[in-house]
Amino acid sequence: MTPDFLVIGAGVAGLRAAIELAEGGNVLVVAKDSLQESSSQYAQGGIAVALSDDDEVELHEQDTLYAGDGLCDRAAVRTLVEEGPAAIQQLIEWGAAFDRDESGLAFTREAAHSRSRVLHAHGDSTGREIARTLYRRAASFPNVTFHSYSAAIDLLLDDGAAGALWYDAAAQSTVTITARAVLLATGGLGRVYANTTNPDVATGDGVAMAWRAGAEISDIEFVQFHPTALHVEGAPRFLLSEALRGEGGLLRNHSGERFMERYHKLRELAPRDVVARAIVTEMQRTDTPDVLLDLTHLDGTFLRERFPRIFETCLRYGVDLSRDPVPVRPAAHYAMGGVRTDLDGRTNIARLFAAGEVASTGVHGANRLASNSLLEGVVFGARAGRAMREASSKSVPRTCRAEPFTAPCQPTHEMRQLVWERCGIVRCGDGLRLAIQQLEEERGISTAFTPERTEARNVHQVALLIARCALAREESRGAHFRTDFPVKRAEFEKHSVISKDAGIRFQ
Repeated sequence: MTPDFLVIGAGVAGLRAAIELAEGGNVLVVAKDSLQESSSQYAQGGIAVALSDDDEVELHEQDTLYAGDGLCDRAAVRTLVEEGPAAIQQLIEWGAAFDRDESGLAFTREAAHSRSRVLHAHGDSTGREIARTLYRRAASFPNVTFHSYSAAIDLLLDDGAAGALWYDAAAQSTVTITARAVLLATGGLGRVYANTTNPDVATGDGVAMAWRAGAEISDIEFVQFHPTALHVEGAPRFLLSEALRGEGGLLRNHSGERFMERYHKLRELAPRDVVARAIVTEMQRTDTPDVLLDLTHLDGTFLRERFPRIFETCLRYGVDLSRDPVPVRPAAHYAMGGVRTDLDGRTNIARLFAAGEVASTGVHGANRLASNSLLEGVVFGARAGRAMREASSKSVPRTCRAEPFTAPCQPTHEMRQLVWERCGIVRCGDGLRLAIQQLEEERGISTAFTPERTEARNVHQVALLIARCALAREESRGAHFRTDFPVKRAEFEKHSVISKDAGIRFQ
């Protein structure tokens, strides 16, 4: 298969890039699962943009920089907030149905935002609506083709990445694709952890494949843990949007006491990393497995209409938001770091680009501001698509090769539990060293290929990258907290960069 452009991933970033690439040649978009199964589809909270009458781009910029805790790339942030309004208007022109009120677009406020600037669609299905809009637009081009249930195994190398080896589940065979340029838009890595809000497909495949190909990985130690995931026996760790607290939801311990005022002046609307650590501390203090998110003082009809997906999901597992406080605890949610790129998605490898959660532009710094992720996918997906279209040559590689396949034998669930315990919300040097030791012992044992072992190999590789970079960052900043280095240190106000050939450095 030889398309002009290969897009690996069918979430918001991949679809937005495919639309740009359609002007430049044939585009193949491959999805690991169905076209509807991506982190974008699960994004409830909304999309942040400075479009309301009382908002300004500069205020959105300031809020993003503050949340990023000293590590945001200012040029990336400026690009995000300046290009955001036009990107949203374009989505509306393409048919995106954002929620409205009597004055026009309905804006809500979420944690660490100084203005109400978060747009929603169908209450709590914003990511799904944006992905639907982009898919319909991309599919309208006859030269854009989609292929589902196609798990990428490795990037192919010839003076850089110019293709991929992937497994076609329908045919139960491996397929080689070569192209003028490749975009990684594989989303997140939450499934590296035992507790996560991410879908099953989010096993860090893009980061792992890029690492093996020689790409630089940046800020991978910064993993955001969403404070409020549903904690009910038999239920998935379903995300309970920050917008619930934005609308007045309160956090209580099992004695019914509001506890957030002990941890931050903004209480329930403090930055996510603060709320997540506060919940963990409160659970330990009270010796309970979770805390309670209380919305029972809010109108039941409002809750059902404002959060239909969340309301029905909780009801399915025996919790009525209008009557019952919801048991919640933190879960891995979003990766601030990933494959290092410039503002146009270029990596350090010729013809390899990355956009969306898999990429690290520096826009989120040490801690992502709520509802900036969908905006990042739209803005930087478009930029990467334009750069690929303009910069790639017409030639394709004559020969390609992939690394020999090896994978750990340790069951994936055991690795995920290890990462949760040692590389999670609260870390320490001894625990990180233990995680590295145990993961190193499992390196490259099995050579028998199966799709499941491909995922295990990627989980193992990403876990090692997180542990190594977290050990090297001897401070606490944003989503990275170490009990042995509990404060920020000026010498670490730099981005971590790790690669196969050069090890770890900060710059």
